[in-house]
Amino acid sequence: MSVTLREYSQKELAAQPIGAWTGVACRLVVGAIREQLAVEGLMQPHWWTLNHVAGEPGKWTRAALIERLAKWDDLGIDFNSVFNDLVDRGWLTEDAGLMTLTETGEDGRVRAKERNLRVHQQVHEGVDTADFVTTINVLRRMVANLGGDGNLPG
Repeated sequence: MSVTLREYSQKELAAQPIGAWTGVACRLVVGAIREQLAVEGLMQPHWWTLNHVAGEPGKWTRAALIERLAKWDDLGIDFNSVFNDLVDRGWLTEDAGLMTLTETGEDGRVRAKERNLRVHQQVHEGVDTADFVTTINVLRRMVANLGGDGNLPG
């Protein structure tokens, strides 16, 4: 879906309110991701949980994962309910408090990943990789300038 944008002068663009534009972008990107995850009956905290547990099986306890994920939550999510839901679905098991994905959970994670990649591709359409990298670095700097953590999540 190629979209034609009106051209503006550098002066006009430099005067734009970054908070307004980042807010609109955030709502649209997160909304598209949430819409795709909902097809699988998931919310973002499900997705975050699946990815963390898949990346380091048997490492995460509920408490450690809640501590790790809570900073990304903007919905007031009860993470224990998310974990319980994944256990009830048969996607996640807990042994001595440590989480591991089941084969069914990994299959669900892969389907959700494919859905999220579609959103990622849509967001990147018509955006040069170098421009995207510059944008991320500019936003990282702005976050750090305002006292936030400008490092990549990891």
